[in-house]
Amino acid sequence: MSELVLESATRQLARLRSGEISVVELAEAHIRQIERLNPAINALVDFDAERVRLQARALDETTNAIGPLHGLPVTVKSSIATAGYLCEIGSTINRGSVAREDAAVVARLRAAGALILGTTNCPEFLMAYETDNLLHGRTSNPWDLGRSPGGSSGGESAAIAAGMSAGGLGSDSGGSVRLPAHFTGICALKPTPGRVPGRGHLPPCVGPFSVLGAIGPMARTIADVSLLFETLSGQDAIDPVSAPIGFRRLDPVSLREKTIGYFEEDGRVGVTEETRMAIRDSVRVLRDAGFRMEPFRPRTLELLRQLWWKFFVQCGAMFYEPAIRGKHDQLSPIFREFLSFAEKAGPLSATELLNAWAELDLLRSRMLEEMESHPILLCPVASIPAFRHGERSWRIGESQVDYLDAVRHTQWFNVLAAPAVVVPVGRSPEGLPIGVQIVARPYEDELALGVAVVLDEAFGYRPPPMATNID
Repeated sequence: MSELVLESATRQLARLRSGEISVVELAEAHIRQIERLNPAINALVDFDAERVRLQARALDETTNAIGPLHGLPVTVKSSIATAGYLCEIGSTINRGSVAREDAAVVARLRAAGALILGTTNCPEFLMAYETDNLLHGRTSNPWDLGRSPGGSSGGESAAIAAGMSAGGLGSDSGGSVRLPAHFTGICALKPTPGRVPGRGHLPPCVGPFSVLGAIGPMARTIADVSLLFETLSGQDAIDPVSAPIGFRRLDPVSLREKTIGYFEEDGRVGVTEETRMAIRDSVRVLRDAGFRMEPFRPRTLELLRQLWWKFFVQCGAMFYEPAIRGKHDQLSPIFREFLSFAEKAGPLSATELLNAWAELDLLRSRMLEEMESHPILLCPVASIPAFRHGERSWRIGESQVDYLDAVRHTQWFNVLAAPAVVVPVGRSPEGLPIGVQIVARPYEDELALGVAVVLDEAFGYRPPPMATNID
């Protein structure tokens, strides 16, 4: 039964529907995998095997209509309110905080029949690309326990990569589902904000974060990510950024009429040779599949990145100031590091914030105009594969690349409010996963997923060795 946990979510659901296995049996397989691996990885921070068993029995015994995710074992990032589970956002300031009601997207998970295994670790207040905090400690990458699974949805990605969960939910304001997917060799979608309801995420996706931030599905295959997106997307009538757009099925012929622009780096920060090779291999596969592939790099990338810094770093620190005032001695080193970045930049004045807000719309318009000729983009997720815990600079060729520069590739598309998908393609010399990023224009999430399916079928998920070494 243990091999079950490494199968795709769609395959697990097929077994459930055929009666080959019960929900209880599938739940027990995941419980065993969690009990075996979570002590070393530290991905789940609120997990109770008996609570999972009670859910599984109830799902097996239900006489209600069967939902599309009936019995599927999933996890949820601990910043997304899940009733009855810890929702501490990785901070000792919130120690013991339990969600009283479900976020809108978690309510949809339950309505679809998903079995919630527990909630997963994140960096304090989500403001880091490494998952570590004083409350629950450090999460490790199942490919190498000495390395990070990324952040801020690092606990979620590690759980899914190691077969402790069939899929789940993360959130992304600067790459927080995409970088962990890249680091751990799974798939993820940062959707257009509002297509998956953001209501119930902590902190709330408001102000500039209503553009930057989104809750996104994570899983081992693009088919699984697409299933989660189809099931969970749709307008939330009381969310002001949620558009009345449902899931749209694509015509494969019309998809191939879109020109895909690709680039290996942004011209400012280098990437590893293996990262370049992942892009080249992806171009080859997509061209062979009938796509028009052209070298193309938007001119507005650096301007978008500078604007992301103002909103994510400077505004982010300003948002958190009331909550942390007088409590700096309780903050984790990783969050204090974020505050030091913000302190160097300084707070934004009212005039600077107003100008930045206007520039946001102007730059998005310029970028969308550039993408008229290339409505889909293919590019790296980061300059490097998974880094060692606490590592903050790397040598790439003749250049030294620092922490936030190495992960700039995701930030552009948060400012654009664009959907972006990550799929594993390559490997580093150490055998670490390397993903690529497929980006579409806002509200064209299905285009990015449609392209990603082709790459997933050619490359795709492989389990880390520790996930398959069953005693």
